Amino acid sequence: MPPSTSYLDYIKDLFSPFGVITIRKMFGGAGVYCDGAIFAITGDDDLWLKVDDVTRAEFEAAGLAPFVVEFANGKGGTMSYYNAPDEIYDDNDVLTRWAELAFGASRRSKKPTKKKARKKAKTK
Repeated sequence: MPPSTSYLDYIKDLFSPFGVITIRKMFGGAGVYCDGAIFAITGDDDLWLKVDDVTRAEFEAAGLAPFVVEFANGKGGTMSYYNAPDEIYDDNDVLTRWAELAFGASRRSKKPTKKKARKKAKTK
């Protein structure tokens, strides 16, 4: 079930102190972006924060579970997102800690853009 509009508005407000928060609906859920970089996904009014090799151990140590996707063919796997701890909704210090971990993972996952080679000017 897709996330409710009221939940998406709540998530946007929750993370707004950290930057410009936008929500983009996708695949029955939504991506949550801060200043143009995805750092979380949501679906069924649940929230998963982006992880990478640097932050994954902290999420696992806190007992948080990975986002698991299952396809129609029965195959599936995990994605680089773990569920957010419930405390982020009630404690600004907890919110800040986990948000910064997700923002860091998001920044590190951005692939550098390659500069296009300039065409040489034609000479006669």
